[in-house]
Amino acid sequence: MGYRVVYIISDSVGETAELVVKAAVSQFNGSGAKIKRIPYVEDKGTIKEIVEIAKAEGAIVCFTLVVPELRHYLIKEAEKQGVIYYDIIGPLIDKMESAYGKLAKYEPGRVRKLDEEYFKKVEAIEFAVKYDDGRDPRGILKADIVLIGVSRTSKTPLSQYLAHKRFKVANVPIVPEVEPPEELYKVPAKKCIGLSISPDKLNHIRKERLISLGLNDQAIYANIDRIKEELNFFDKVIEKIGCQTVDVSNKAVEETANIIANLMIR
Repeated sequence: MGYRVVYIISDSVGETAELVVKAAVSQFNGSGAKIKRIPYVEDKGTIKEIVEIAKAEGAIVCFTLVVPELRHYLIKEAEKQGVIYYDIIGPLIDKMESAYGKLAKYEPGRVRKLDEEYFKKVEAIEFAVKYDDGRDPRGILKADIVLIGVSRTSKTPLSQYLAHKRFKVANVPIVPEVEPPEELYKVPAKKCIGLSISPDKLNHIRKERLISLGLNDQAIYANIDRIKEELNFFDKVIEKIGCQTVDVSNKAVEETANIIANLMIR
């Protein structure tokens, strides 16, 4: 390998370019190549300086510059100085623009932004699992949203759906025989959402649930008087907290989740 220095120029972190260069260099057993990464390049002056240094050192310049003006300037300078260069991402963007019939955004660092959004979503999903159904009350104080409701008001599916929107959600079941966790009264009321439902609708849902499990649909779990008792207790808890409620009686999970998400960003 004739060139021992490879300069990597990027208008973002430059990790993508470095991985590509390392993969190429590995085909020459390294050959003593030294990789120098210059990230966050946003001006022509820096580009000109690096190209001049590369010429003096007999180096190769590899780059991921998505801003067309900077990309074209680097190519022009490299050709003028007789420096070997390689545009890692530009030609592919050009091909995709042609194939898709639409222009690229030309925003540096979009891969990192997408990665950050992905990891935030994963973190939120893991949070929803960890703090589902009140299994650890400590999650209430850490959550972006706290869902409160009696059994079969879609607390878990709502938590997961909202997690995909990157909200960290904890949910708390309300049962008359069990005092709600004290954390529920410490968290700001604006973070809490009560999931209300009509007694008849809940009665129908619970009966269907029992049947699907092969159980008697006349069990106390689906008894209308028991359901009314639970909902009365739920109303008292919600009144004490002073939080908003969303009626889930005739709403799909997606519809309810969108309502809750909109309430949170007001």
